[in-house]
Amino acid sequence: FWGWVVSRVQRRPLVSLVVSAAVLIALALPALDLRTGSAGVRTIPDGYASKDGFKALERELGVGTLDSAQVVVVGDVAAPPIRGRIDDLRDALASDPGFRSPELTISPNRDLAVVEALVVGDSRDEAAVLAIERLRQEVVPAALGGTGVTTYVTGETAEIVDYRELMERWLPIVFLFVLGFSFILLTLAFRSIVVSAKAIVLNLLSVGAAYGLIVLVFQKGVGNELLGLPKVDAIEAWLPLFLFSVLFGLSMDYHVFLLSRIRERFTQTGDSSEAVAFGVRTTARLITGAALIIIVVFVGFATGELVMFQQMGFGVAVALLLDATVIRSVLVPAAMELLGERNWYLPRWLEWLPHVEVESPERAPDSAPVRVP
Repeated sequence: FWGWVVSRVQRRPLVSLVVSAAVLIALALPALDLRTGSAGVRTIPDGYASKDGFKALERELGVGTLDSAQVVVVGDVAAPPIRGRIDDLRDALASDPGFRSPELTISPNRDLAVVEALVVGDSRDEAAVLAIERLRQEVVPAALGGTGVTTYVTGETAEIVDYRELMERWLPIVFLFVLGFSFILLTLAFRSIVVSAKAIVLNLLSVGAAYGLIVLVFQKGVGNELLGLPKVDAIEAWLPLFLFSVLFGLSMDYHVFLLSRIRERFTQTGDSSEAVAFGVRTTARLITGAALIIIVVFVGFATGELVMFQQMGFGVAVALLLDATVIRSVLVPAAMELLGERNWYLPRWLEWLPHVEVESPERAPDSAPVRVP
């Protein structure tokens, strides 16, 4: 089967490359609307005590969780001008639909004040996050700006906002480090900048498609009911970095295994097309089998009831399915067929690089025993 697939791809490599790449790019486009956050009590299935208690509190009191937002004011809070502005902040929270029951507490030595208010609904959902962002960016500056005091907005929801910003700040740094280090290692292993760059691009396509499908299903609700998955306001903040690390590692593992077979065959025959066909044909069954084992495991997570594990399981499963089929069986042979011997291009100014074998060289046969008379 895999030999038949790769032969069809090699007959029309340009069409195969364009169509498969276009499909993956289209799947990745919804990732542009990715919004991260945290799963709140609302995402827990009905019937659990925590969810029933949340609904009762929200129905009767307007706040499903008793987590509050605190505005900490450090300075001479007893001074009349500053005290008046703090009262204005409390009044602003009282009139804000995102908060309930604001209270003011002043420390005994009058150098610190806390304005505390309950967050309406679920303190972890997207509405609460937007309320905290509005509090930090608009309400607090309007009330206490120019007074010379130091203000901090803290609490359960504020922690979620800061955690999300932390993950978003580190995500591109991790991307650059992993991609750069992978490029260097692949160049050393295969002595080709073309193979290294192509491997990174193809792996990014599978990760991007996973991001896009998660946003499409969970955030936009496209086909979620058909799959038995919930629609949520935001994707878990830790998920993009987790998925990138897991998927890039697994995808690169498969890719190195495939390329090592292709490189080995090309070294023996010098025929690039035959080497690609041989490599895909001899490794596809093993790569697909290994991927299916991991897919089945993560499908188990996707069929659970907690949305964060559903997102994780769904993302890993679809990414590996695309990686083991579309990328390894279509994109890789199509791209390598078009490039031919240029796949193994290494600039002359890099020929000084050490040659690192992916696998140990075959051991030479032992010499024939010498007969002693």
